[in-house]
Parts: sequence; structure tokens; C-alpha cells
Amino acid sequence: MIAAGAIIVAAYVLMIVGNTSKFPTNLTPLLLCILGLGAATHLANRVFAPDANAVVMPIVFLLNGLGYVMIARIDEALCHVSTCHPHYPYYAPLQAAWTAGGVAAYVITLAVVRRSRDLDRYRYLLLAAGVILLLLPLVPGIGRNIQGARLWIQIGSFEFQPVELGKIVLCVFFASYFAEKRELLTIPTARLGNRLVLDPRPMVPIVLAWGFAILVMSLEHDIGFSALLFTLFIGLLWVTTGRTGYLVFGLLLFGVGAYVTGKYFAQTHIRVEDWLNPWPLANGTGGQLVQSWYALGNGGIGGTGLGLGQAAYLVSNSNTDFIFAVIGEEMGLLGSSMVVVAFLLLAGAGLHIAQTARSEFAKLVATGLTIIVGFQAFFIIGGIIRILPLTGITLPFISYGGSALVANYILVAILMRISDEGTAAVDAAEQAKYEEDLERRRRLLTGG
Repeated sequence: MIAAGAIIVAAYVLMIVGNTSKFPTNLTPLLLCILGLGAATHLANRVFAPDANAVVMPIVFLLNGLGYVMIARIDEALCHVSTCHPHYPYYAPLQAAWTAGGVAAYVITLAVVRRSRDLDRYRYLLLAAGVILLLLPLVPGIGRNIQGARLWIQIGSFEFQPVELGKIVLCVFFASYFAEKRELLTIPTARLGNRLVLDPRPMVPIVLAWGFAILVMSLEHDIGFSALLFTLFIGLLWVTTGRTGYLVFGLLLFGVGAYVTGKYFAQTHIRVEDWLNPWPLANGTGGQLVQSWYALGNGGIGGTGLGLGQAAYLVSNSNTDFIFAVIGEEMGLLGSSMVVVAFLLLAGAGLHIAQTARSEFAKLVATGLTIIVGFQAFFIIGGIIRILPLTGITLPFISYGGSALVANYILVAILMRISDEGTAAVDAAEQAKYEEDLERRRRLLTGG
């Protein structure tokens, strides 16, 4: 955590010096804030999850801090360099406040969820909560449509994306259902002629729940979360059963769905057109992608330097969907690769937590939460570097967004709870084995 804090502060100093040629005057408050938030998460881990994986939180802290630095950089660019945004609001202080809220949610989640099996006991209550969270943006009066997607709710001056919490709730429900029905989904029990085949009846409720979620996401015109929920469902089904047939069927289903939505749904069709050939649309919807590619090319290997790039004010939505393009320009291939490696390490830590989980339910929850973070990063980074159509979801812990940040901290807290239980169980088993070996040696020495 100390090393991550040092990297964040150094990046902030370089950004301010590169942008203003002056040493930052607010370095001390920033340093105290970073150290305070880092200390809060560390103390929470020591109190509530002392045996949890020690790699996860430093990586999250580093990604969150670098995201804050880049958002502050974009604020400086749009407010002091460009004359096109004279009333541009400062997003960095808001992101800092949301980070504090995320850390508070992290501590509360660790304090409340003392055993992962408690989540399993409220499976259908969580499903109901997930359905409500998905439907809230469609409610007239509180739902808001932003850039073609109806994902937001607004109550007074408060805005939130309930789908960010909905994806976690649905992950827990999927994991609970798959853990209970694992044998029925894996072992053929139905007879078709002279052959035993898998009974399709256990799949009906879960497919209906998943299909409903995908339908709601389609009504809300959101591509990214639809793809994320699809990947989560197929990934958990494959991990539960180990049957390649489910994975192949899922890929075929995805191909059909991608073709239909790309051909007949306007928003998806535009994204696919931008992906295949954005140049005719460079003055319209394809302009963001074109500018982001120029920014990545301009960054080269080592980058232009923090505070010295152009993408911060040339690329629209640079603090949300396209923040990776700003990182790629100002920190170059080395800096952007560092971000990718950080996400790979985070995904690896999540899968290791799943492997050491105490129960099948906890294993599936850890796997699902890792799929959410890993594939969300893959979808948005892949969209920017053009290996996938742009989905428009945020880069976890880095992009600006309060609801996403708070939800991701809750997600990590659940991962840490599962990790703490798994490590404690492994330690107890090793201690029992050690004591058994000692007893056997004592009997050999004493002839007992």
C-alpha cells in the first residue's frame, strides 16, 4: 500500500509539473488523504479479514489512485487549456469523495458480511433486489437517458447507476443456484430412447432470470452490461459443470445475438459500423475512436509525459469511456501495459481466491466477481484498441463514476471475505496435519 501511494503521489507531481511547470501546492493534503484512505482499508483488513489475500487491495488502490490523477489531469486540460469548456465542472474532487464513499462501503461490507454463506441464505431476496435495481432506470420520473442508454436514476440532485449493484447481486444469485443444482446440470439423468441425457428442467428458472436481465438491458439500450451479464452467466455455467458443450452453445448463442442486434438495433449497429470503418464517421460517432487511436500512436513507447498530451481535451468522454486513451498517450505503451498487467494480476488473485474457497458457492461467487472485473476491463480496453466494438462501459477503479466505484469496492470486499475464509481453512487443515505428524512421530519414538 505504501508503494502504491508513492507511485500515485509521484504521478500527481509529474502531472502538475508537466501541466503548469510549477510544483503542486496541495501536495500535503493529497498525501494525507491517500495515506488516510489506504490506512483505513488496511486496518479494515487487519480487523475483519486478517487472513485475506494481501495482493488485491494494493492493486485496487493503485488503479484508483492513477484514475484520480488522470481525471485531475483532464480537469486541468479542459478548464485551463481549452476555451471550449468555460463552465466545465471539476470531476477530480467528486472522484475523491466517491473514493472515500467506496472505502466506507468496503469497510461496512466486511463488517456486515462476516460469512460468505450468509449471502447464500438470501438467494431469492437478492434476486428480487437485482430485478428491482435493473428496472429502476425504466421507471418514469426517476429514470434518465444519457447518451442513448437509460441506465441512470435521479432523485433530486442525486444520480446513480443501479445496474452497477445489480450485477453483483445477480452474480451471487447465479452462483447460489448453480452450486445447488450442480449435479443435475452435470450428470445425465433424463432418458432419451436408450441414452441418458442432461435434464433441461433445472436450467429453466436460471435461463428465465438471465433472459429477463438481458431483455431489460436491451430495453435500456446498453450494450456493455448486456455483454457482461451474458459472459457472467456462461462463465459460471461452464465453471460449475466443466462441460465444454455449454461453452460452445454459449458462443453460438452469442454469435446469433450479436448478428441480430448488430443488424436490427440502431445503437449496436452504429457501434459495429464505427468498429469496422470509423473514418467516414470521423466527424460524427466515429470521431472518438479516431482521436483515441491518434492519441495512442502519439504516446509511443514512453508517452508524451503526464500533463503534456492532447487527448485529454480532444477526445470527448475522456474521463469515462476513453480514459485509457489518455493513459496511453501520456504514459505510453509502458504505462498502459502497466495498467493491463495490474488488471491481469487482479484477475489472477481473484481466481486464486476461488481455488482456495471453502465451499462451492463461495468458489462460484469469487469466480463470478472476477469475471465481472476482468471482462469489464477487457471490453472497454478492447474497444479502444479496436479488437472489439466499443461497448461504452467504464474502466473499473480508473474511470470517473461514483456508482461504479462504490459497487466495485463492495465487490472487492466480498472477494476479500471469501479469501479470508479460504486461507483460514487451509491454515487450519495444515495445522491439523502438522499436529497429526507430530503425534505420529511421538508414538514412533516412545514405541506407543
